[in-house]
Amino acid sequence: METGKQQPLLSGDTCQNNHTNLKQLPSAPARFRFHGDVQINGVGDFCREFYVEFKRLWYLAGPAIFTSLCQYTIGATTQLFAGQLGTIQLAAVSVENSIIAGFSYAILFGMGSALETLCGQAYGAGKIEMLGIYLQRSWIVLNTAAVILMFTFIFGVSVLSLLGQTTAIATAAGNFAVKMIPQLFAYATVIPITKFLQAQSSIMPMALIAFVAAISHVFLSWVMIMKLGWGLVGAAVVLDGSWWFITLGQVTYVLWGSCGLAWSGFTWKAFNNLKGFLHVSFTTAVMFCLETWYMLSLVLFAGYFENPETSVDALSVCLNILGWVCTVSLGLNVSVSVRVSNELGYGRPRTARLAVIVVVLSSLLIGLLFSTVLVVYKKQYPVYFTSSQEVIQLVEDLTLLLGVSTTVNSMQFALSGVAIGAGWQTTVAYMNIVSYFIVGIPLGLLLGFKFNMGVKVTPHL
Repeated sequence: METGKQQPLLSGDTCQNNHTNLKQLPSAPARFRFHGDVQINGVGDFCREFYVEFKRLWYLAGPAIFTSLCQYTIGATTQLFAGQLGTIQLAAVSVENSIIAGFSYAILFGMGSALETLCGQAYGAGKIEMLGIYLQRSWIVLNTAAVILMFTFIFGVSVLSLLGQTTAIATAAGNFAVKMIPQLFAYATVIPITKFLQAQSSIMPMALIAFVAAISHVFLSWVMIMKLGWGLVGAAVVLDGSWWFITLGQVTYVLWGSCGLAWSGFTWKAFNNLKGFLHVSFTTAVMFCLETWYMLSLVLFAGYFENPETSVDALSVCLNILGWVCTVSLGLNVSVSVRVSNELGYGRPRTARLAVIVVVLSSLLIGLLFSTVLVVYKKQYPVYFTSSQEVIQLVEDLTLLLGVSTTVNSMQFALSGVAIGAGWQTTVAYMNIVSYFIVGIPLGLLLGFKFNMGVKVTPHL
């Protein structure tokens, strides 16, 4: 961020600064806009600009966090009801969601996150018409990837068995995975739309759609799973339906909403330069997937410890809690990605740097707050996720380590948004390889098996 010059986005799609179009960009209320790069000449200036940037950041982060919470509630609700059915049902949903669906979602979300860089910087540079073209290219790339990834769902039992899961868990999770194939294509369609709208700071429509989906999902899950006794079949039907409701709602808003010049209809230009677009998508996917697959490996390793069902269930509860914290971090991730990419597109690197400072301090305070709540209520919260006393006790034992993880992950996840907004995906990918797969996993295996720490080591890593 040392230079104010705009980096080329893609060959043939470069965006030049166009400050004559700034008044046409509805990225924030008028009181949040300014035309020159931030100037700080003392503590007073820093505090004033920090406050202005804080409001700017949370104007985006607030609705994004709410949307993320609503969407996460959908999956967490399914897992909660599955836990009331029994340990094997909870393990089935947890393993399918964490390993099979998680593997695919990581790839699709990572590839779709390329739009945060491309659309964000194009929007900041005033090339609004490019957003719709990027969106359509992402649809083509992600849905093609979904067709390939579908086979991991179809052969889920075999995949999980090869990974060493017990026969009972592999069979239950694999059968559940087949029923979740419609969700895979919902992901491939809705992720690009989400990034497309976020780049324009058009977050409120997504929040409203997600809220309706979350409320209806809780009610329908209770009816299908508990009242009618459909079990995991009912869970799959409701989960698929909820994600397609979100997808169709956002598609409708884009096609017939108020996106202005950002969406001018379908065009054959979307098929141009797919190779270059795929390269950017792949680089972003590698960065994100390394982070996600590391967490998935923890669930996989938990299945190798003594009493695997209890270990998987306890770790799943911890990751569920961590996921709730990450929904808040995801809102900060989105907001800082938009802020950094837009400001670099405008040619204001110092303002982008200030946004990074604000998001780091915000994420640190949020992580510490969640950690404190977990430690204080460590005897109360596990009962909401499972009825097994053995699992409840193990979760209670893991709470302190879980609290440390919430603080670290809150900051790390928010900083990923900085990397995406600035286009630093390749550098971060190399850092993730070293941190997670050269240090993290070997250390976890050593402590877990050699020193008999078992699942207790995984939240901390």
